[in-house]
Amino acid sequence: MAQNKNFDVHGCDRLYRALTECHRRIPAGPSREAGCRHLNRSFAECLVTVACPEESDAVRNLCTSGGTALKRRQCHQAQLSLSTCLSNHQT
Repeated sequence: MAQNKNFDVHGCDRLYRALTECHRRIPAGPSREAGCRHLNRSFAECLVTVACPEESDAVRNLCTSGGTALKRRQCHQAQLSLSTCLSNHQT
């Protein structure tokens, strides 16, 4: 997790602060992994939504259930688009 106090999380700041506090309170190891898991997941989902809102929304809408072969293909395409978008944000 980033240690930079000036880390700009664009609307995910409340989750970032909660996750940072969780990491501060619980020593590293399995207890921290279990205790901070829900915050870690929520923060990650928030960042993905901020970075790639349209692609994230498409995955959420198209990949919620198995559905038809067409829906599965659309889900796969949405996942690829999200992956590409996230790759474009990496440094």
